[in-house]
Amino acid sequence: MKRSVVCAVLLCFCAGVNFAADKPNILLIVGDDMGYADVGFHGCKDIPTPNLDALAAAGVRFTHGYVSGPYCSPTRAGLMTGRYQTRFGHEFNPSGSQGLPVTEKTLADRLKAAGYVTGIVGKWHLGKLPEMHPQKRGFDEFFGFLDGAHDYFRSAGILRGNEPVDEKEYLTDAFGREAVAFIERHRAGAKPWFLYLAFNAVHTPMQADDARLAKFAGIADKTRRTYAAMMFAMDEAIGRVRQKLADAGLDKNALVTFISDNGGPTMPGVTVNGSRNEPLRGSKRTTLEGGIRVPFVVAWPGRVKPGVYEKPVIQLDLTATALAAAGVAASLRDANNPSSSPSRSAGTTLDGVDLLPFLSGEKSGAPHDAFYWRFGGQMAIRAGDYKLVRYDSNADTLTGARNQPVTAAKLYNLAADIGETKDLAVEQPDKLKELQSKWEAWNATLVPALWGGGKAGGDGAEPGARAKGKRKKNR
Repeated sequence: MKRSVVCAVLLCFCAGVNFAADKPNILLIVGDDMGYADVGFHGCKDIPTPNLDALAAAGVRFTHGYVSGPYCSPTRAGLMTGRYQTRFGHEFNPSGSQGLPVTEKTLADRLKAAGYVTGIVGKWHLGKLPEMHPQKRGFDEFFGFLDGAHDYFRSAGILRGNEPVDEKEYLTDAFGREAVAFIERHRAGAKPWFLYLAFNAVHTPMQADDARLAKFAGIADKTRRTYAAMMFAMDEAIGRVRQKLADAGLDKNALVTFISDNGGPTMPGVTVNGSRNEPLRGSKRTTLEGGIRVPFVVAWPGRVKPGVYEKPVIQLDLTATALAAAGVAASLRDANNPSSSPSRSAGTTLDGVDLLPFLSGEKSGAPHDAFYWRFGGQMAIRAGDYKLVRYDSNADTLTGARNQPVTAAKLYNLAADIGETKDLAVEQPDKLKELQSKWEAWNATLVPALWGGGKAGGDGAEPGARAKGKRKKNR
């Protein structure tokens, strides 16, 4: 046995095999404020997304893919740490000196320590102080912006590392270009790489280039037309990145994932962008399905068999899966007992689950017993097919007023009622009590929010979302 291992090692050296190839390159792609209904693999008809559809066809499409928050920064804090962001107080969007606590380890920290080259292209939104800069949080390279939103045609605020960049390209195209360049720089390196490609498309401001707008002239609604052009630009950028992987011969050993950071903002009181969440009810900034269930794809040729996975997963699982794929040992919280006390050592215990054994069939059953959400006064828990939720009542009243009260607790069976239309709270009081008790046990392990967000979670206005100044024509 020992002799065969030695021979295999010698063969690798003789063939010039790079040992970094044993670890996959890892590409995490995030879209911003996408509607659940706005990709072809969810049935979208008016916006072609051929490259996202191809990624979904090459991997696993999750029909019950969730994020741990209904807002941009909290979800990203969860993704970067693999932990419910409410465990460390990152409940709302930050501003000023706020951001991802420096006590938290990021995915980039862990992968860099494991020998990966790490890079981020795009939106950070996890703090602007020097100690919160991406290159202080485990990333070797950074091209993008630090705030929660950015003009697509103006370069002010775009950085390479800490240096301002005079960017000339439409921002989504620039992010695609930089992702391709990152892959090219590290394609033949001695180390595997991790790239976090965080688009700000299709977040407001609603701006698209004239050529892409012309492709969607048949869409009468101007906002939807612009949204379609922005989605198409992101899809094209993702296509260029995947083509680069193929051209560089890296596509067979690359773990590629895609999610949106939350559901589409569809109700008054949020920065509406023309997205659609059907058949889900609700919007970004609510704990209804439309705020937290998102397009969700994992692809790894040769390791993940293409298909559809119908058990619930959450974006925290992507962190755990990436670490497992890289061979990084991580302390995992018991997925079926997430209300257990967190580790005394901050940032060491993950809430996510490695999905690979479930996708391979090595493990059966559901990866999680339940999922939990807290967003100010809003809450939710999903256990099996049942969901208990209290949500921003503006999702019902559609007044557009901020800081609306939250509803009473409502109980839905998502298997029978994906649109959350039939409240079962009166019919099934025992189930309501069971889920409420389970959520309260989890909530008792959390810390208070480090900064406020209003009675119902607030709008947590995202810096730069309403860029000032004169717009170019047709944006």
